[in-house]
Amino acid sequence: MLPNIKLFRKKDPENKSKVFIPSRREFLKISSLTTGGFLLGISFQCSGPKGEPVTFAPNAYLMIDSENQVTIVAHRSEMGTGIRTSLPMIVADELGADWQKVKIIQAEANLDKYGDQNTDGSYSVRMFFDPMRKAGATARQALIAAAAKKWGVDAAECRTENSNVIHSGGKSITFGELVEEAQQMPIPDPETVQLKEISDYKLIGDGVPIYDLQDITTGKAVFGADITLPDMKVAVVKRSPVIGAVIKDYDDSKALAITGVSQVIKISGKGIPTGLDSPIEGLAVLADHTWSAIKGREALKVNWDLGPNADYQSKQQHQEMLQSTLKDGQVRRERGNFKQSLNQANKVIERTYLAPFYAHATLEPPVAIAHWTADFCEVWAPTQHPMWAREALARELDMPLEKVKVNVSLLGGGFGRKSKPDFVVEAALLSKAAKAPVRVQWTRDDDLHHDFYHSLSAQRIKATMDSSGKLIGWNHHTVFPAIGATGNPDELHPSDGELGLGCIDFPFEVPHIRIETHESKAHTRIGWLRSVSNIHHSFATNSMLDEIAEAKGQDPSDMLLELLGEDKNLDFGDEIKGDFGNYGEPLEKFPWNTRRLKNVIQRVVGESNWKESLAQGKAVGFAAHKSFLTYVACVVEVEKDANGNLVIRTVHYAVDCGVPVNKDRIRSQFEGGAQFATSLALTSEITFENGQVQQDNFDSYQIIRMPQSPKKIHVHIIDSQEKPTGVGEPPVPPFIPALCNAVYKLTGNRVYELPLKIS
Repeated sequence: MLPNIKLFRKKDPENKSKVFIPSRREFLKISSLTTGGFLLGISFQCSGPKGEPVTFAPNAYLMIDSENQVTIVAHRSEMGTGIRTSLPMIVADELGADWQKVKIIQAEANLDKYGDQNTDGSYSVRMFFDPMRKAGATARQALIAAAAKKWGVDAAECRTENSNVIHSGGKSITFGELVEEAQQMPIPDPETVQLKEISDYKLIGDGVPIYDLQDITTGKAVFGADITLPDMKVAVVKRSPVIGAVIKDYDDSKALAITGVSQVIKISGKGIPTGLDSPIEGLAVLADHTWSAIKGREALKVNWDLGPNADYQSKQQHQEMLQSTLKDGQVRRERGNFKQSLNQANKVIERTYLAPFYAHATLEPPVAIAHWTADFCEVWAPTQHPMWAREALARELDMPLEKVKVNVSLLGGGFGRKSKPDFVVEAALLSKAAKAPVRVQWTRDDDLHHDFYHSLSAQRIKATMDSSGKLIGWNHHTVFPAIGATGNPDELHPSDGELGLGCIDFPFEVPHIRIETHESKAHTRIGWLRSVSNIHHSFATNSMLDEIAEAKGQDPSDMLLELLGEDKNLDFGDEIKGDFGNYGEPLEKFPWNTRRLKNVIQRVVGESNWKESLAQGKAVGFAAHKSFLTYVACVVEVEKDANGNLVIRTVHYAVDCGVPVNKDRIRSQFEGGAQFATSLALTSEITFENGQVQQDNFDSYQIIRMPQSPKKIHVHIIDSQEKPTGVGEPPVPPFIPALCNAVYKLTGNRVYELPLKIS
């Protein structure tokens, strides 16, 4: 997700990655390493923020020093997904390095050096798998050539293992002992370098714990709020309570009288539209420590002009959106003639589905530290998108890009919230005004009141069936304020990219399909949250399919297998009235393959108790969904405890994400995804009254507690040779409808609105 608000941009389909020897001076500038060694630069030649190719420069570095340590510069942000582990381990495995001797250092934000650093959209592994392999293979071949020359043997007789080059005759030498010779060797041509077979890898396809695990579990890991600078002030901000509100006047005398408070600074907002990367209007209280800043904020007296959203009521808009689906909408996909199918129908099922606003609610609220001087600004932030933060800072500070530096800390959760750099810009603007280092600290109520929310949605699906029970027509109306409306209030329909997330890519063989959208206006900041509009689209589609299967008297998993038809790659052709983005990838490279969806359906049915007879008071639900190019099927088992509370006893996932690079992280992502999705289904909801968010903390915007958490989560990973795809977001979409379908079987009540109510 990028500043031009395109949900998924097209990537350059050509592989222009290169491996080369950069200058040692350039490496030392970014790594602060002083030991000599063998050094490679890796250029991935990714697209820039508006799709244009970036200048040729290294995106990452690989260094092997004389002490036999392998150092890799990681250019992606770590927020629990393990990406700071998975990408370097690809290099290390292809190289033949001892993982215990690998050191990872974090890259600063720099588009020219590192290209795309946006850790969002579940595409880091799929984008960098091949380039990272090529980098490791190039270094491996260089080291083998150096050893072969040293020994006077044929390089074909040598291999690498555990950071050693080993000759078939028994000789062995460490990488560190070869660095001088390797530096003198010509770099192997990356186009001729032989990659290992997938079966030969020791790390890829296995489970490697995250690199930062020891520091995280012992409290040594450095997150955003852990960073302090000399003479640093702490700031909290009283932000406009309604989007578009501006300050008429204020009294800061009582705030300034509080011990420790040094200054009150106004932040001027952009008004409407707010945009995705600028702060909203507010007053910042700067103090010596956080408590004084918070007490100072409480003492502020502010008179607001609440603006055009002052009377906004989210529940009223929800009903208006739902009513709009009764009318013809803007057609976004059409096959056959749905209205004709109504005339042929023996049975018509029509249902509506509502989902609320969601907040990201990361356990670490936004925080950023900035130190501005007249000729340079340095920032430390838990950002998913460091290059966007750097560009926004340069713009807002009116400074050349090269005068802005963004350092990336570990992130205490992200889910898409921390890709937007508004909180980073706040810190820099306040540092400039205060002429001192400043840490902006958001509180939990700040986080909930001023998020970029996952939009509320209303959907109406009408399905037609013929006399034999065959599904012959599918009419899906979907309406929700678009992400693009945060930058352009005139954008009233969802974008092609948002519809490509589980709506217009409806994959089943139904002769008459009509998908329509309706106008809806954004009255707050809308953004992307983990799996984006797949959340509500999968909820509606999979819930409806379950109900159709029941009407047919057919097992839902069997029905989906039947509806997928013959194994094939889907080509939606001119049925889609716009662009099917395919998550930024060409269909010929990452096809929509029905066989792969069938595989996960069959796998989860076989691994779970889906077709078993359950004891009284237990029930299972099923759903399947493809998102972020990954195929997932899910079975959820539920029951009620003695007090009538819902218990999620067991969850089974089957996952096809191509080559499973790091199975430890895949399992963890799906385990966490099930917890995240449970919150969305059961407890989480943001509402607006008079333009203001009504939830203040985790007492009112609840995330699940231990009793509500799924008790057992099984993740069955398909061993595949296909290109690797994302796993951060795909756990969420199928879980919610699988849970809802299980709740229906348990209670007899279908779920048409989230969060669901148990009775």
